[in-house]
Amino acid sequence: MTDLFDSAAQKRRDGYKPLADRLRPTTLDGVLGQDHLIGPDKSLRLLIERDEVPSMIFWGPPGSGKTTLAKVIALMTKSKFVELSAVMSGVADIRQAVKNAEADEKYQRIRTILFIDEIHRFNKGQQDALLPYVENGTVTLIGATTENPSFEVNSALLSRTKVFVLNKVSLEDVVRVLKTALSDKEKGLSGRFEAEEGVIESLAAMADGDVRHALNALEFASKAAPIVKGKSKITIELVKDALQRTHLLYDKGGEEHYNIISALHKSLRGSDPDAGLYWMGRMLEAGEDPLYVARRLVRFASEDIGMADPNALVQAVAAYQAAHFLGMPECNVHLAQAAVYLALAPKSNALYEAYSEVRGDIQALPNEPVPLHIRNAPTKLMKNLGYGKGYIYNPAVEGPVNQEYLPEKLKGKKYWKPKSRNT
Repeated sequence: MTDLFDSAAQKRRDGYKPLADRLRPTTLDGVLGQDHLIGPDKSLRLLIERDEVPSMIFWGPPGSGKTTLAKVIALMTKSKFVELSAVMSGVADIRQAVKNAEADEKYQRIRTILFIDEIHRFNKGQQDALLPYVENGTVTLIGATTENPSFEVNSALLSRTKVFVLNKVSLEDVVRVLKTALSDKEKGLSGRFEAEEGVIESLAAMADGDVRHALNALEFASKAAPIVKGKSKITIELVKDALQRTHLLYDKGGEEHYNIISALHKSLRGSDPDAGLYWMGRMLEAGEDPLYVARRLVRFASEDIGMADPNALVQAVAAYQAAHFLGMPECNVHLAQAAVYLALAPKSNALYEAYSEVRGDIQALPNEPVPLHIRNAPTKLMKNLGYGKGYIYNPAVEGPVNQEYLPEKLKGKKYWKPKSRNT
């Protein structure tokens, strides 16, 4: 009788779980978009199947499956899964988790996977507190971050972990998940709802690879759906309400993500500060990651301005740092300053073209030897072989120096071809 009550209680609890949690995959094959890591014979899959999982960090966009993959690993390796949030947890929580892990290993012979969501939010002291327990194997750490761990995780912890980069889930895979959610009778919406034509595809596009966000929006829309002819109908208006992006949508039918970033680039390239500000604002107000916008400005500063105004790169990098320090909405004015500066700066793609030509020559002639006269000669043998012989030290010579620095087959080649500046 007790088992029946427990089973009924568990069923009720499962019913209260969010849709995204109910549909969370429990096998590697159910994790979408990460075949480069967990496809057949891929490195991470082999480590999991051989039960040789190292401490690691999952770096990827929101909703790409970082938490799901960590839980699947714990399930497949028969490990205890302990989850901490870097937003809510401190050193005391880490120490308690480690103490419990030591006890579980000693008395139950079970390994602990310590999953830390948003590990980039841990400060240096919190990250350092993990080091001895990761190093001695008390816990297997799996950290999840949306930020580049090279910048956000300290070098000591980074050196003790393996970084795996997760891809954004494709539009087709998000559509597949949403359709499954609508029809699944055990964990999904049981076919009780009908979506208007094109709604699922639009929702998937607006979610931009974030499966969790897409499922949460679908669940919200289903609960608010009106009943039409005996069946609840999910409309595009409900989806817009669920996403809280009513008129700023990154969907294929309107302001799609890549179209807007293209519009921003072309407006800056065309020296139009007003259009540049507008398209950048469209991205930020629609919820785009300000660091993504900042990175595009940094690239633009060298690709489309370069040596025509070297200070453009300084402005763009400063805007990135400000966005990193402050976040939205405070950093919007810093990004606006950089966008206007880049729009008004003189334009030149000479650097871009020069490096493209360099890359082409390296691919065609990948191993050209360094000319003898500019080689380093730290030993007597090297000097006897002619290393450094005939080299002219420019700072000690008055006037121009006629000296070749390129390999023999590229002698006289000109990559740097600056054009007249334009605004």
